[in-house]
Amino acid sequence: MKLSKKDLHLGKNKSKSEKKLIKFDKENVIKRIWDKDPTVWKKGKEPAESIKNRLGWLSLPVTMKSTIDDINSLVNEVKGEGFTYAVVLGMGGSSMCPEVLSETFGVKEGFLKLFVLDSTDPLTIIDCGNSIDIEKTLFIVSSKSGGTIEVDSFFRYFFEKVKSKKGAGAGRQFIAITDNQTALESLAKENGFRKIFTNPSDIGGRYSALSYFGLVPAALLGIDIQKLLSNAEDMMDDCSVPSAEKNPGAVIGAIAGSLNKKKMDKITFIFSRQIRSFGYWVEQLIAESTGKEGKGILPVEGENTGKPSTYGNDRLFVFMNIMKDNDEKKPVKKLIKNNFPVIEIELKDKYDLGGQFYLWEFATSVMGAVMGINPFDEPNVKESKDNTAKVLKAFEENKKLPDQVPKASKNNLRIYFNENLFEKKLPSGNKLIKWDLEDYIEFFFDQCRKGDYIALMAYINKNKITEDLLLKIRELLREKTKLATTLGYGPRFLHSTGQLHKGGPDKGVFVQIVSDDSKDIEIPGKPYSFRILKESQALGDFESLIKHDRRVLRVNIGVDIGKGLSELYKMLKKIL
Repeated sequence: MKLSKKDLHLGKNKSKSEKKLIKFDKENVIKRIWDKDPTVWKKGKEPAESIKNRLGWLSLPVTMKSTIDDINSLVNEVKGEGFTYAVVLGMGGSSMCPEVLSETFGVKEGFLKLFVLDSTDPLTIIDCGNSIDIEKTLFIVSSKSGGTIEVDSFFRYFFEKVKSKKGAGAGRQFIAITDNQTALESLAKENGFRKIFTNPSDIGGRYSALSYFGLVPAALLGIDIQKLLSNAEDMMDDCSVPSAEKNPGAVIGAIAGSLNKKKMDKITFIFSRQIRSFGYWVEQLIAESTGKEGKGILPVEGENTGKPSTYGNDRLFVFMNIMKDNDEKKPVKKLIKNNFPVIEIELKDKYDLGGQFYLWEFATSVMGAVMGINPFDEPNVKESKDNTAKVLKAFEENKKLPDQVPKASKNNLRIYFNENLFEKKLPSGNKLIKWDLEDYIEFFFDQCRKGDYIALMAYINKNKITEDLLLKIRELLREKTKLATTLGYGPRFLHSTGQLHKGGPDKGVFVQIVSDDSKDIEIPGKPYSFRILKESQALGDFESLIKHDRRVLRVNIGVDIGKGLSELYKMLKKIL
């Protein structure tokens, strides 16, 4: 793939990235990346060791070719035994790529319909169970570390269900994808899993799309993984070109990294219809890789393309479309005409996504080099996990979650916030008294500043109704504030944009949306249910944001999610 001048619409921003590419050549940056030189990103013994152990993705398109026959053998085996469904039980890096592939390619006739479960929301888990024939379903237990609490909980729930029907043979409906010598590997052996795929350990979760984590679900869908890897290998060759200006990964990384230093720190992705879900994966990759040390590039996906007047000057746009799929070309042309920086990428077909997985991994690593950060660690993700563990421990000791008293309520809505943080922002002499819920919400959004972004963090069931209502709220917020908006479903975003929320710059305005669950399900062998786990994750995240002095508002929308979101939308429309 070559990025020609006609694909790069940078205007006055062009010179900055060109200088960076010249500097790359002088410092042999591309060669040093391929030599796995950690000083490209950080100096020092400690970061060097962690970086060296995270660069296996560089050669994955070649190294994974030897696994194709083994993967396809499993697929033929389960098809022959009458399996018709597959469910990925994963989080973050182990779930995003399979979801993209499933939504983009669908299922080929005769192969397995794939579901991806990465939510602890009870209703979501129940919906997943109701969508499959439990006795004809292959469960893919995916976790790099082998100890992810959500994945362990999913396994416990579904293993119990299969065991009730299959008894001692239940393990034959499960396979594991994990690193070598993890707790999951031991669990899989103990329970007689059909297959264990041991992933290369020198790959971080979000750089694992072209490893077993992505390829096994792809093959079960009927995707030609040989073709997918071949496209990725072509891109790998393009990204190994030592001349930075001829290297597409280096060019994109240099543009994004250089503009970030000019406070143009948001990449807004616009996709043609067929490949829209690619945004799920690339959002995690960029946010989790760059959001640290008070720095960060915010990926924005899922926003409907607006008029140029709805955008601030803090955005770089990337337009990715499949050849002849021109549904988004007109609004993109308007952005170019209005001097917004735009990168255009055209794909021949869906299989070119193999190359795009690789391109954006390489480009993101280059962004990290420009920004002077380690793009392969995720320090604040562990912080959220630790906070969840503390809340769960308190629940086990007290048999209830910490009491939370709403600051204000109206109809179905209840709000919570850090009162000390609010009072810091109040004009001298004002107190938080005699305010109603609308006053608080209006004051909260008054704290928005130019260059900020608004993050909606929804710990609720994801369905067509909630998706449409949350999109309406996003569009309203963007229209009224001219700020970028993001939407993440909890707890999956904790393994994604959650790193940027805490580790990145103080530019986030966070609205956590929770509900009163109408249903709950137990987690076998645990003293807490999925409802308690989800609420603990939401509380832990809320407390973590407060600890980092972030502007955060928690909104409980009640038991009727559709009604509560509609009410929130109407209130925001009135206030803003």
